[in-house]
Amino acid sequence: MADMTPIQLLRDIALRCRTQAAGLPEQQEVRETWSGIGFRLGDHYFVAAMDEITEILNVPSVTRLPNVKPWVQGVSNVRGRLIPVIDLDLFFETPSQESMRNRRILVIEQHDQIDGLIVDSVEGMQYFPVDDFSGDVPSLPERIKPFVRGHYVRDSQIWTVISMEDLYEHDVFQEVAV
Repeated sequence: MADMTPIQLLRDIALRCRTQAAGLPEQQEVRETWSGIGFRLGDHYFVAAMDEITEILNVPSVTRLPNVKPWVQGVSNVRGRLIPVIDLDLFFETPSQESMRNRRILVIEQHDQIDGLIVDSVEGMQYFPVDDFSGDVPSLPERIKPFVRGHYVRDSQIWTVISMEDLYEHDVFQEVAV
């Protein structure tokens, strides 16, 4: 080795490094995923597309409104904006067993309207392989079914995909006056 030039010595070191180096791990198959915000209403787990949820809040103080449906809790001032607050459990006629302190609000923004939807709990970001989607509607109360797009199953748990846009555009959701 003493009679090698510096360039030859570097090439020899590089060759020995390549022959003794451990190989890279095998590339795992990449699967396209769908992501959404998971939440719970009663015993049912739902997931809404990421782009349909603007914000997640603790339930703020609410000013009651006269002559509105029972599922309209009132309005709340959130950073200077008045937001109607709707209890999704009452809207879907599946009363909650959770105290208001433990519940959360999903803020949705459709067109120029902002609404706060009270849910029993937020289950965080959920990711599902796209090819695991089923367009079948799982067993749910009838009032929820018009807003369901299908479901995913993970670890024996059914995650129902719900469309906040369909909910927003539904006549019953828009008719809040008694």
